[in-house]
Amino acid sequence: MSIVTGNLLADLPDASLGEVFQPLLEQDGVRIERIVSHGQATPEGEWYDQGCDEWVLLLSGSARLLIEGETEPRVLANGDHLLLPAGCRHRVEWTDPGRPTIWLAVHFGPGI
Repeated sequence: MSIVTGNLLADLPDASLGEVFQPLLEQDGVRIERIVSHGQATPEGEWYDQGCDEWVLLLSGSARLLIEGETEPRVLANGDHLLLPAGCRHRVEWTDPGRPTIWLAVHFGPGI
């Protein structure tokens, strides 16, 4: 494997028309990606329901994430992170429309 470098906060894609998912690494049951949002939310009535665990870190911006069964969305700001176990249904209720919201997502375990 060769050395790869970059800056997660630089060279951001235009996400004004839709979230952008950029793979950074995928191997041996692990996938790491940068997600850039700019005012997007999960469409009404839809949920993410993944077959693997996901650890997500909000690097920049702000968002609200609703976990199925919880009454209020979790407010996420710079540096906030959480672990979403496989099968944990969740949805993005809101991302900042005034600036990019940058996520680092690490997917791991069975189901990758």
